[in-house]
Amino acid sequence: MDKEMYDVTIIGGGPIGLFAAFYGGMRQLKVKIIESLPHLGGQLNALYPEKYIYDIAGFPQTKAKDLVDSLVNQAMQFEPTVVLNQTVEGVVKTDDGYFQMVTNKEMHYSKTILISAGIGAFEPRRLNFEHAKQYEGKNLHYFINDLNHFADKDICILGGGDSAVDWALMMEPIANKVSIIHRRNNFRAHEASVRKLEDSDVNILKPYNLKEIHGDDEYIQSITIQNLETNECVSVELDELITNYGFVSSLGPIKEWGLEFHKNSIIVDSTMRTNVEGIYAAGDIVTFKGKVKLIATGFSDAATAISSIKTYIDPKARQQPQHSTSLFEKIKA
Repeated sequence: MDKEMYDVTIIGGGPIGLFAAFYGGMRQLKVKIIESLPHLGGQLNALYPEKYIYDIAGFPQTKAKDLVDSLVNQAMQFEPTVVLNQTVEGVVKTDDGYFQMVTNKEMHYSKTILISAGIGAFEPRRLNFEHAKQYEGKNLHYFINDLNHFADKDICILGGGDSAVDWALMMEPIANKVSIIHRRNNFRAHEASVRKLEDSDVNILKPYNLKEIHGDDEYIQSITIQNLETNECVSVELDELITNYGFVSSLGPIKEWGLEFHKNSIIVDSTMRTNVEGIYAAGDIVTFKGKVKLIATGFSDAATAISSIKTYIDPKARQQPQHSTSLFEKIKA
């Protein structure tokens, strides 16, 4: 258990949380990040690490994973404490004004909290087979971080949305064989992507549903799929199984912390302050008049929130900091 007190604990290690951690270091705050996923980067890493993002200032296009890598490198300059695979389940404000945060594993302590949880904690829709879990982290995948892992292999992809189709198209040039298995006759991906898929060498199996998983103690070796129109069953051998059945997202316990909400967004003022003194929020999880939900505007929210936290902790500090060049010269000195 880490009983150490932090100036700010950032709930959510996505792009906004990472930039907030960096900016917290710039303002010489002691920072901790708590992330529910097993890695930093939030949705960018979990859903589409190999996809391009086009609305980051100064970058005509950048891969999601490359943006995450840059944000992590930027934040780690100031050595924030990073806690992964933990979800904050409860927050208590003590009589002396500090916060105790209870996760699914331990207790954390902080002077302030910055919520940058995006659309909330989320996890993949997992396969509903009793023995499927034993293959996670082996050759059953809900997340894809490295395309090269799938080179020269026989790949099966379950799903029919944008992510499933995109992964099939990206893997087709490098894999030995790619099969995509969808339970409906029509894909739910963008029309242009579906056309590319139909023109590719990807083996399209529809309308089929997963019926059984076959494997040893280590790896899945094949699956049985069933045609939903004819009931015919087919066995498909594979090296890797990728499941793209979507993600379940929820604000969960955050809604029980006494914060004011409009729909599923936390109401903040122009300083990113919530109605609970000492708790701030930034990014897609917040709402205020004129709010635009982009990564670019989330970065602005994060900088504003951190500056507000700095003055909350140290009333003599300035809300408007010096330019980064001057700040870095002082920090590095």
